[in-house]
Formats: sequence, structure tokens, C-alpha cells
Amino acid sequence: ADCVLIGLRKVLRDTPPDLVISGVNRGHNVAEDVVYSGTVGAAMEGAIAGVRSIALSQFYSRGPGAPGDLWASAKAHGAAAVAKVMAMPCPAGVFYNVNFPAREADQVAGTAVCPQGLRSSATFDLDPYPAANGRTYHFLHHSTSNGSAEAGSDARLAAQGWITVTPLQARMTAVDLLEAAAATLG
Repeated sequence: ADCVLIGLRKVLRDTPPDLVISGVNRGHNVAEDVVYSGTVGAAMEGAIAGVRSIALSQFYSRGPGAPGDLWASAKAHGAAAVAKVMAMPCPAGVFYNVNFPAREADQVAGTAVCPQGLRSSATFDLDPYPAANGRTYHFLHHSTSNGSAEAGSDARLAAQGWITVTPLQARMTAVDLLEAAAATLG
């Protein structure tokens, strides 16, 4: 987000861009991950500034069944996915979040527009790591399967091999609670 701010307000101030593309980054940005994703944050900042913006992320996996090339699906389908998103409506303040599945290019199921998901439990576990200086550092790793998100959501569909496209916006107000919360205050 900071880089987009500097780019729009300083570097490209006199020749503003028509498009902000953030990514393709290593690792998915689906479900609640979008809240703390730098890739999504940069696209959101572009949208807030009135520039059409797209966040692009590549799922990855290790071990059996993992693609030989981590970037296989993004390389093969990235340009077409961006072209499809560019043809979609994009009202002020909206940006698109695109995630490529951890699949070989010919194993991608297709492209789906879908809602942001929410996984069923805490997303991360902490792995303590004792350092030589006597301190303990903690590394995060995903502990919850993307399959625990709702059917048809970005997390679930990307885990099933789909390229997911989710329209997002910065506004996160729980509008349905405003009236009840105000009434509680009196």
C-alpha cells in the first residue's frame, strides 16, 4: 500500500496509471488472509485512489501432487485472467482479487467469480524456533484447510483447482449491526 501511495502521489503524479497490478505473489490471499495481505492492500490502495486495481496471488504446495513449477498456473493463465477481469465492471472503490491454484497449467479447472470465504477456525499455528542468541522466534504456518471455508468461496474453489476472481472493497462495516449497536449506546 505504501508503494502504491508513493507511486501515485510522487513517482507517477504527473502521468497517473490506468491500472495497478499487485503481484503475482507466492502464497494465496483468500478468505481472511485478505485482511493482512500486502498484495491485496496495494490493490486496495489503488482502488481507494480511483485507479482500477487487481491483486494476483499464486497458491503453492509442497510434496506429492505439487506442480513441478510453482508458478505454472499463473504463467499459463495470468494474462487471460487479467484480460477477463479488465472486461468486468469496476465501480469506484472496487478492486479484484485473483488467486491461481497450485496446479499444473493443464490441470486448472477454469475461472470462477466467487465471494471471499471464511475458514472454520484459527488460520495459523505458531512454531517456536530457539535462536543462537537465546531468544525464541515464532514462525507462522497455516493450520486450517482451505476446504473448511464455505462451498463456492475463494478459498474452497482455489483449493479445488479453480482460478478465483473476487471483487473486494475497503469498506468492512458490519452494516447490519449499526442500528442495534447505536441502540445499545442509548
